[in-house]
Amino acid sequence: MAKIGQVINKMIDYYSQDPQQVNHFLKVYGFAKTIAEMENIDGNTKEIIEIAALMHDIGIKNSLKKYKSSAGNYQEIEGPPEARKILEGMRYRAELIDRVDFLIANHHTYDNIEGVDYQILVEADFLVNVYENDLSKEEKKNIYTNIFKSSAGKKIFKDLYNM
Repeated sequence: MAKIGQVINKMIDYYSQDPQQVNHFLKVYGFAKTIAEMENIDGNTKEIIEIAALMHDIGIKNSLKKYKSSAGNYQEIEGPPEARKILEGMRYRAELIDRVDFLIANHHTYDNIEGVDYQILVEADFLVNVYENDLSKEEKKNIYTNIFKSSAGKKIFKDLYNM
């Protein structure tokens, strides 16, 4: 099995009995992979994007236990240690783990997006969240204007949400 398939299986195990979370991270993964391919992202960066997309909300489970909330700031605190445990167990290289942890620790912070991997993760998450949260036309417009930078992400957003 390809290594990304192993990450998918680990995340399905992690969120067993929670089909909503599994569906969410698989949708974000699909959009992130698609955007990365449309943008011709190099292989190493694409691997980081795909893993971060699969694991971006891994902090929800512990956030709910510790804080009784799945708020983004709690996810950013609780997610990286959980992702690190899984990725170290799979023997991923330290640089990849560090970057995935950084992306998880910042994926709800939008005021200083640095790096194409960060940008694509945020765009993929928004593509899914806009649909899952049934946002208004005005909210969609604000997200498109303020968040989306990649050509591929913008195209997908326009195609999906009639912008």
